[in-house]
Amino acid sequence: MRTSPASRDTTAAALAVEDLSVHYGGVCAVRSISFTVEPGASVGIIGANGAGKTSTLKALMGLVPRSGGRVTLGGHDLTRVRARDMVRHGIGYVPEGRHVFPGLSVEKNLLLGAYARRWDDKTRATLDEVHELFPVLREMSGRPAGALSGGQQQMLAIGRALMTGPRLLLLDEPSMGLSPKLVGFILDTLRRLREEGLSLLLVEQNAKLTFGATTHCLVMENGSVAITGTSEELGRDARVRQIYLGL
Repeated sequence: MRTSPASRDTTAAALAVEDLSVHYGGVCAVRSISFTVEPGASVGIIGANGAGKTSTLKALMGLVPRSGGRVTLGGHDLTRVRARDMVRHGIGYVPEGRHVFPGLSVEKNLLLGAYARRWDDKTRATLDEVHELFPVLREMSGRPAGALSGGQQQMLAIGRALMTGPRLLLLDEPSMGLSPKLVGFILDTLRRLREEGLSLLLVEQNAKLTFGATTHCLVMENGSVAITGTSEELGRDARVRQIYLGL
């Protein structure tokens, strides 16, 4: 987890998406989009409900069928890799709605994140790093995950994804249902992970959080990428501010 940029393969983009499309029956949810996430960078995807943001993340993880396009990570073609094998290739996933296992303890939820890894000193160090990032998870390690608050469950979902030892972390609506204070904590956490060299791809309704947590951003509209740029640029863009921020 949180490998330094110097130890990563920087000869190719951490993630390269080319002409990705997703259809649900006769409905096109994602229309031939292309983008990259460079090693150690953080990219946000914003847009209205139904714009295709979540479908994009699920297609990258292989959770919904891709009707076209190519996905590579560090130069390795993952287009036909099954969802259950994605973590072995370095992609961690934090789903919308957290989806922790409520009847299992916090500790067991975290250890499930390491199912594809050997239990060795490196994996133990990852668990220590997750506890350092989210001390409450250590304090509540024996409690059932279903007894945690929404914010604590979000920390658990992020911690579980970090236990996979990812090079790239995908996050779908991590601020959903959280108080402003906890949204701020999640923002600080994502900034810290980015500073420590982890590549991030973030889907969010909260555009202000996205601009604060990322270096670059895509604005999706009707399944297509409508606007791209640095997060700082888009935060000042009049069209983005009017349509997506209501300013």
